Amino acid sequence: MTADELSDVRWSPPATGTTTQLQYSADTHVGQVRAVNEDSFLAGPPVFVVADGMGGYERGDIASAIVVEEFEALVGRDHVAPTDLENCIANARVRIRSLATERVSPGSTVLAAAYVEQSGRGYWAIAHEGDSRAYQWRRGTLVRITTDHSIVQEMVDDGEITEEEARVHPERHVITRALGGTGGTGPEFSLVPVEAGARLLLCSDGLTGELSEHSISQVLGDEPGSAAAVDLLVRRAVEAGGHDNVTVVIVDVVSVGDRAVVEDTLDSLSPVAVAEDTIPSGRRSR
Repeated sequence: MTADELSDVRWSPPATGTTTQLQYSADTHVGQVRAVNEDSFLAGPPVFVVADGMGGYERGDIASAIVVEEFEALVGRDHVAPTDLENCIANARVRIRSLATERVSPGSTVLAAAYVEQSGRGYWAIAHEGDSRAYQWRRGTLVRITTDHSIVQEMVDDGEITEEEARVHPERHVITRALGGTGGTGPEFSLVPVEAGARLLLCSDGLTGELSEHSISQVLGDEPGSAAAVDLLVRRAVEAGGHDNVTVVIVDVVSVGDRAVVEDTLDSLSPVAVAEDTIPSGRRSR
């Protein structure tokens, strides 16, 4: 959706007796430069989605809306599996490719996070293509979950350039995976434990292109409410230049039903470079 902001909505999984509770907020802004908001989002538990369309007046906004439409079928379900995310992405890919003409080929990134349960524990099943990002903020630390599918990220991974050089590289706008684009081999998946007190952040590159990860982490640490954090992140990105559309979804884990110790599977992850990438490319993808 690209409509009104969602503020501090609470949701619990429908399983009998669960004590897990999530609180979420979301908003999107066209920014200060673009005439069209090509971003779309969905905040409909158990699934949360950010899609960044490419093409502007050439149906980029339609492409991102298609992504959201496909995921709307999962809203309100008792159970969601990673295969459901994969199917939604596959359906959106077919529909977006049908929009292509000889003159233009619109596309969209996709970033989807669904609450799933395995062996009595809650997890975020995350699927993504492109450079919209998922982060988890917990214990005062911001950790990036996803890795950008972009040329500059590949160059950083290959040791060709540094992360700082990637921020100003002339190809920093070029992505290697997108729905409807010429490149890509499908979505990449992550499974992240749901932990009480943690915050899940989903965002388009309109946020990370304007604000550093340090600045984002400060906001998430200073603003206790999801609505206040969303509002401040969007506003600061727009005030910093707003060169792209800005979309932010935050899900706070108020409580969890599983009292067992959650494995620290994210402790081995480290932040990677911030880049602003919006143009699909046929360069190799991983």
